[in-house]
Amino acid sequence: MSSHHIVREKQEPALLVLGLDTTSEEMLGQLLEWSPTVITTPLTAEQINAFGIKVDFVIADALEDGLQSDVKLIPAGDAGPVYAALTKLIASGYAAVNVITDNLDLTSFESFIDRINLVIFTDHKKAYAINSGFSKWKPAGENICILSTCSNLKTTGVNAPSNNCYTTTNDGFVTFEFTEPYIFITEEI
Repeated sequence: MSSHHIVREKQEPALLVLGLDTTSEEMLGQLLEWSPTVITTPLTAEQINAFGIKVDFVIADALEDGLQSDVKLIPAGDAGPVYAALTKLIASGYAAVNVITDNLDLTSFESFIDRINLVIFTDHKKAYAINSGFSKWKPAGENICILSTCSNLKTTGVNAPSNNCYTTTNDGFVTFEFTEPYIFITEEI
């Protein structure tokens, strides 16, 4: 980063860490590059602490002793950690969040799609919601998998699917059109 770049608070996506078992240290480092607000659960906070990473918020009903100083609490409540964290981020004015998780459960994220930009990292893949008309330049041979139910799908730039996974045919733009308000896709990273 050159000296004339200024990173303002909430300009970069926050980082919600729900599990680290399927994420490489390299990927974690890339997501931490711009010093995001880090939110985690008590169990994952111990792992993050072992890496020497500063935690800003812990999702729990009470803070445990031995955590880093200046860690703030996000009450977990009955709705669960994803709901608590995303509700707090939206209320605090964050536009985007990167999520690291070991288990990709999209139902936890669906109600937030239209309120915050979500990118979910798990097991060498990233998942995110797209709207109909989505178009992105991709190199040949990359896989894009659809994780949602999808009607009237029209694609360009990809081969016929195998288990809802499409492979790009050439370097160039791929396009997905469908009737749902959004669908979730994954890309390999």
